[in-house]
Amino acid sequence: MLWLSKDLRNLKIRDQFNIFIVLIFILGISLSGTALSKVLEHRAEEELTSKAMVLFVTMNSVRNYTQKQINPLLAPKLETESAFIPQAIPTYSVREVFESIRSNEEYKNFFYKDAAPNPTNLRDKADEFETQLVKEFRTHPQIKQRSDFRNLPEGKVFYIARPFAVREQRCLECHSTPEIAPKSLLASYGSEHGFGWKLNEIIAAQVLYVPAEEIFHSVRRSFYLVMGVVICVFVIIISTINLLLKKAVLQRIRKIAKTAHEVSTGNMDAEFTEKSQDEIGALAVAFNRMKSSLEISMKLLSHKK
Repeated sequence: MLWLSKDLRNLKIRDQFNIFIVLIFILGISLSGTALSKVLEHRAEEELTSKAMVLFVTMNSVRNYTQKQINPLLAPKLETESAFIPQAIPTYSVREVFESIRSNEEYKNFFYKDAAPNPTNLRDKADEFETQLVKEFRTHPQIKQRSDFRNLPEGKVFYIARPFAVREQRCLECHSTPEIAPKSLLASYGSEHGFGWKLNEIIAAQVLYVPAEEIFHSVRRSFYLVMGVVICVFVIIISTINLLLKKAVLQRIRKIAKTAHEVSTGNMDAEFTEKSQDEIGALAVAFNRMKSSLEISMKLLSHKK
């Protein structure tokens, strides 16, 4: 550190100034870059959450509509029809409506799932990750929502998961035991899975996956753009400061130094000319007084001889 300090003292003022400014800039850009990155990521997450919540509200509205209005109409036919009528099941309606939403280009990479470890329809079977979510909701019933990022083969996604519990007794007519389940349901899905549910038990996690790669690409573009602008502004500022430093300080100091050199070699006609009233102007006035004092001293010495 001492060696570095000596080297800095040997540099010209402009070089010392530039090193100091660059170090401050590197520190500032590092701190501001980190803060900006966090802010942009937070905004991206808020955007993803906003989109997901709108879809969640839509899906639950479809679920409630099917449960309260469609299911009562179709329930009697479940016992009489030979083929099961899936439209009577809220989860089926939700999946079908969401698939319709996915036909829109903007939502084609979104995905919704009532992920259950023990589903009636195996397309709702929870994978290992989703099974852990269901276990967490069962173990900690106070948790009402989980959200985070997950890496899938299709890319990085943002997910929001909510616990799903059996809240109505009539739901257990299809899911308590195979003996009381509609015959058409058993004919379509079998009796090996989708049974043993209990009232108020968390049996699944409502999981909505939102693609995050495109949004984070946009975040990175915004970050690089802002950092590029900041760097360009810094370059302009440092160039301007260097120009002002050269014109307002360094050239004037060099002029005073040149005059002082001439005086030191015996040229008493050299004048420290400086019209400005600033600190450098005051320095020139002090040098002129010193030169006058030197001339008087030299004359006194010559008279004594």
